Amino acid sequence: MKIRVLQYPSKKAEKYLQKIINRVEEFPKKIEKEVKKIGNKVKNEGDKALIEYTYKFDGILLNKEELKVGKEEIEKAYKEISPELLSAIKLAIEKVKKFHSQNLPQSWFIEDKGILLGQMIKPVEKAGLYIPGGKGGETPLISTVIMTAVPAKIAGVEKIVMVSPPRKDKTLHPALLVAANEAGVDEIYKVGGPWSIFALAYGTETLPKVDIICGPGNIYVTTAKKLVSSFVGIDIIAGPSEVLIIADNTANPEFITYDLLAQAEHDPMSLSILITTSKKIAKEVKNLIPQALEKGIRGEIAKSALLKRGSIIMVKDIETAFFLTNLIAPEHLEIMVKESLDYLPLVKNAGAIFLGTFTPEAMGDYLAGPNHVLPTMGFARFASSLSAEKFLKKINFLKYSPSALKKEAKEVILLAEAENLPFHAEAVKIRL
Repeated sequence: MKIRVLQYPSKKAEKYLQKIINRVEEFPKKIEKEVKKIGNKVKNEGDKALIEYTYKFDGILLNKEELKVGKEEIEKAYKEISPELLSAIKLAIEKVKKFHSQNLPQSWFIEDKGILLGQMIKPVEKAGLYIPGGKGGETPLISTVIMTAVPAKIAGVEKIVMVSPPRKDKTLHPALLVAANEAGVDEIYKVGGPWSIFALAYGTETLPKVDIICGPGNIYVTTAKKLVSSFVGIDIIAGPSEVLIIADNTANPEFITYDLLAQAEHDPMSLSILITTSKKIAKEVKNLIPQALEKGIRGEIAKSALLKRGSIIMVKDIETAFFLTNLIAPEHLEIMVKESLDYLPLVKNAGAIFLGTFTPEAMGDYLAGPNHVLPTMGFARFASSLSAEKFLKKINFLKYSPSALKKEAKEVILLAEAENLPFHAEAVKIRL
């Protein structure tokens, strides 16, 4: 297979970059219509609709009592995973906790001449987490459980609810259950797909209504999140996974190759880009990709992603590489250049940054501590990674003394009358 190789500046490179910069995911009207129909049924029929859709799309027939995971299932899950995996889960939770506990916003107030102003920081009461199960529920996204549940727990959310599609034997993967229990999830339900999003948004006889829904999913799940976002909080509208690697002649071409493929194997629409100042690196990576693809069980997915959207872009200098990177605003940015830390100030737009040769993006996915729920589709221009703050509300408060009101009343009355809102003005005048 041949990955796209472009020299910047050139017409071909400009055309490709324009397409990538404007890569906002479209939601086909046909899919949106179908998902809306599912939402209406869940809203009207509750659990019955969840059971029906789970059987129709997943081929699994559950009854109402089987929707919720019981304590005995969680206890059994601990016996089904290795002590080494349990230890890895605990370490990941510990590191994510440590990172996300830094700089949490605090309530505050100021008092000046009879005026009290302030802001209360309060967590949402209930958070819903959507955890994909992969094909047949056999690709458990343990890391996503940790990355969504731990920040919610740190924020002080009263009830954390998790949904995930069941496997053929009506169970959830034991590693998912263990991770959820260790991370502080309160309730777990065997429901997936867009119908689970509507269940969390509306509530059913069994599933509670939540205040915010977080976690990735396919286009149907993402469409459902978009549809409910007008009356329940969501983390972000996410598109396919992305990585952009900036490399100079000191970079290791094998490391680059596998980091490009690590993102490409997620989805046929994943975005993997290398921007380099070295012709030698570009050539070696181009030659290594076909060899590396043969080693991966998800090689066909990665190959499809690289052919559709992947590229190697050659530029004259590092400054140009960062200029293009900021236009693209990638989800993951790897900087594989000499003295990589020196270039950190050049980054304006990126979901997360991985500095140096020995910081593969996979470390951020699982263990390092920063969150892996990140803005895609160029949203890094204005959006941030998931954090404990996403589960917090800022509530302003104010209190005036009689003398303070009298001092500022004239200006408020003038502004209210200028806006032609006489009762606003009267509400102040009557107190004088």
